[in-house]
Amino acid sequence: MDSAPGSSARRQKVLPFLRWWPLVDRRATRADLIAGLTGAMLGLPQGVAFAILAGLPPQYGLYAAMVPPVLSALFGSSLHLIAGPTNAVAILIFASLSPLAAPGTPDYISLVLTVTFLTGVFELAMGAARLGTLVNFVSHTVIIGFSAGAAVLIASTQIKTFFGIAVPADASFLETLRQLALQTGHINPYVTAVGVFTLLSGIVARKYVPKIPFMISATILGALFAYVVNHFFGAQVTGIKTVGALPSHLPPLSFPDLSLESIKKAAPVALANTILALTLAVSIGRSLAIKSGQRIDSNQEFIGQGVSNIAGSFFSSFPSAGSFNRSGANYEAGAATPMASVYSSLFLVVIVLLVAPLADYLPLASVAAILFLVAYGLIDVHHIKAILKTSRPESAVMLDTLFAALFLGLQTAIYAGVLLSLMLFLNQAARPGIRDVKPEPRATTFLLDADTGLPDCPQLKMLRINGSIFFGAVEHVEQALQEVDCLQPQQKHLLIAASGINFVDISGAEMLAREARRRHTLGGGLYLHFVKDAVREFLARGGYLRDIGERNLFSPTDDVIDAIYPRFDPKICRGCRARIFRQCNVALPNGEPRGDGASNPNI
Repeated sequence: MDSAPGSSARRQKVLPFLRWWPLVDRRATRADLIAGLTGAMLGLPQGVAFAILAGLPPQYGLYAAMVPPVLSALFGSSLHLIAGPTNAVAILIFASLSPLAAPGTPDYISLVLTVTFLTGVFELAMGAARLGTLVNFVSHTVIIGFSAGAAVLIASTQIKTFFGIAVPADASFLETLRQLALQTGHINPYVTAVGVFTLLSGIVARKYVPKIPFMISATILGALFAYVVNHFFGAQVTGIKTVGALPSHLPPLSFPDLSLESIKKAAPVALANTILALTLAVSIGRSLAIKSGQRIDSNQEFIGQGVSNIAGSFFSSFPSAGSFNRSGANYEAGAATPMASVYSSLFLVVIVLLVAPLADYLPLASVAAILFLVAYGLIDVHHIKAILKTSRPESAVMLDTLFAALFLGLQTAIYAGVLLSLMLFLNQAARPGIRDVKPEPRATTFLLDADTGLPDCPQLKMLRINGSIFFGAVEHVEQALQEVDCLQPQQKHLLIAASGINFVDISGAEMLAREARRRHTLGGGLYLHFVKDAVREFLARGGYLRDIGERNLFSPTDDVIDAIYPRFDPKICRGCRARIFRQCNVALPNGEPRGDGASNPNI
């Protein structure tokens, strides 16, 4: 009886689509078919635009939108995430590989396929090794900075196409701007008019006809406008170039070049692309999961992305990743299961077979205009303003990633952003918050608060530590503890509010034991209030409580001062006027009754 559930769980682990397959019924199928058709219509202009952006023939973008989305849907965990060609991945591929081979050439295509294969291998390996949580180290700020940098690069790569000027394919961001300034007099007015008309059409369509993807309407209107311009002025005069007719066939078989030389060239790009693609997939999946109430398994998502890219490299695909636009449209269209992604790919195959030759009427200037709109959508102005306003460290991470993308390349930008984020995180972790606290006089139980307004006790210093005490934080914490009696030698007793200490390693435990011994030598003691169970067990297991003392650890319900007050020096207490503890107003530490009748009004 027990083997059936276990066998089912094993099957679902190997074939994760079995988990959601029971959801596929007549109602879900109808919803998925509608969402799939919407996704296919959106995937056609996107695929063409992103392939051109990646330096590939246009049809490669369509190939990337056919096979990978199916496998990603079947082997991933999200009900609504759709993988396929994306702008961020496309610009990363172009920026990283164009210096190694001429875009569009067989050598370049072969290198792209190798990157696709290695990206899939890296993703699959990370998923199998259960490394899904690593994506959490790529902060949201890094993605915002990267997206903004990628957006500017996307726009800059399309300047020559939008204005009809000659700019070298390998021109940098600054060189592109310089060429635009130098060639202002050579701008093609007909080409620019088509681009501007497409741009305005997309803006108007997005605002007033939101139910129809603006890419579709802008593409159709741009193509019609170019046809009219060519009709009246002649194609020889206008110089309007088009995408050209696309082949009306299924993705051809391909084989990545796995020679040592190609792997050396492709591996760094594939690693950067893996970080980007997995971050996109998990972040998109999680954002949609919040709306739909489902749960995302990051490790399974890694596996789904890995399988899709490995297979895609054998079907002429460049690296796929989670698509913001198509996933969002898929959810808004009412998709019920991942079958919507499967239907989207099937519909796209039908559309390509029927209308691929019509791409001969699609102006490159219209594609450039659409990519301008895509680039604008990548710049999260709201969050950029919020980050600049609220956090200098986060602002530094964002700007570092953005400028690295513009001047060092997108591949470097990811590494730079992640590295700086980790450095800032480690710096923050190495400096846990340490605040003065006092007993809250109005609390019914013993409670230490930072905002009571009470003065310091001359003999007992009370501090709250918020953060883990590990090897990187030991020096900061130990220095703060030792400064206590340096500034006030009579404060030989130290009480630490430890509720904010979630973790202590061996270095941290040895530091606490060392501090306890030092204070004992001074004639005082170290006391810990509200210690987490895991921390207490670690200190006990390592024998550190022998130095700290079992009796010096107090639970949340203990009145710590009842235990510590008798250890104070009565001579100091006799002349003290602070008297911030209830016990101070009753008797001296040696039990001698107070005879002066004075008391602190705050107690």
